[in-house]
Amino acid sequence: MTRIRHILFFFLLSSLGYSVDKTGTMAAKFLSTNIGSKAVGMGGAFTALANDGSAMYWNPAGIGFNRLRNVYVNHSDWIADITFDYFSLSIPLNKNRFLGINVTSVTMGEMEVTRYGNEDTGETFSASDNAFGLTYALNLTDRFSIGFNGKYIQQTIANNHANGLALDLGTLFDTPYGFRLGTSISNFGPKMKMTGNDLLVAIDVDESIHGNNESVTGFLATDEFDLPLVLRVGLSDDLNIGKIVRMTWALDTNSPNDNASYINAGMEIGLFDDLFKLRAGLNSLLLDDREREFSLGFGIKSPVFINQQFQINYSFEALKYLGDTHQVSFGFMY
Repeated sequence: MTRIRHILFFFLLSSLGYSVDKTGTMAAKFLSTNIGSKAVGMGGAFTALANDGSAMYWNPAGIGFNRLRNVYVNHSDWIADITFDYFSLSIPLNKNRFLGINVTSVTMGEMEVTRYGNEDTGETFSASDNAFGLTYALNLTDRFSIGFNGKYIQQTIANNHANGLALDLGTLFDTPYGFRLGTSISNFGPKMKMTGNDLLVAIDVDESIHGNNESVTGFLATDEFDLPLVLRVGLSDDLNIGKIVRMTWALDTNSPNDNASYINAGMEIGLFDDLFKLRAGLNSLLLDDREREFSLGFGIKSPVFINQQFQINYSFEALKYLGDTHQVSFGFMY
């Protein structure tokens, strides 16, 4: 088993060799913002765990290991007064097939419109990002699951918008050696392009000709941009310390199409049959000028009562320049 672990660690590290640096060149960048207070508390090392309502974001195969219906809500007061919310619902169709829906919403307050030479317009505008997903997971064996998450993406700013479609794919393998192996590809889809009424302008087609129509309506063309595609490969394992303490470690390699590859690492300690959990993690290791520094979190779980259970999780993430962020999630399984 030790030899197998060494091979897998080598595979994880070798995946870091393939990287590019196209920072700031993607559409719908909100799709790569880490979701879930449990996952964020573990530094974003969640691909091989994916065992709560945020699984549809990290690895859609994860809902295949959830035998109960799961209602999940996550809220984050993110940077620059931006609100980041996520909702998911997963249900077992039978013992091997699972269905889920998820909604991601990014909103911000009204902002004043400013124009060159006329700063005080009295007008306001808003911006928002949304994604609506449908997830399907299939257990091929009692240890191996595959999952798919298709989503409709919408970005809006003032009177302009961009729409797109994307697909997430994931696998999760609970190996007979005790550790878990997860892989996922997120945000695979066509490019997105902004359009809208604010791109309509009055133009003079040929300023050298006098007497022509000087107020022809023109349309400003915008470029198309790729979605933030990312490949994740993760490992996790449990260590039992006595009868009341469990420690879980997790390690993810991430290879995005808009930045260099990096590693996320996290740990969770469960106490008293996992009724109380403590978490810590490091995000974006090996990435030059990384913004995320470290994260902490905790969770409280109610005892199971007639196949019903309630969970509350909280995470704190320290950012180097943009300030700290907080996330809180509520999960109900029945």
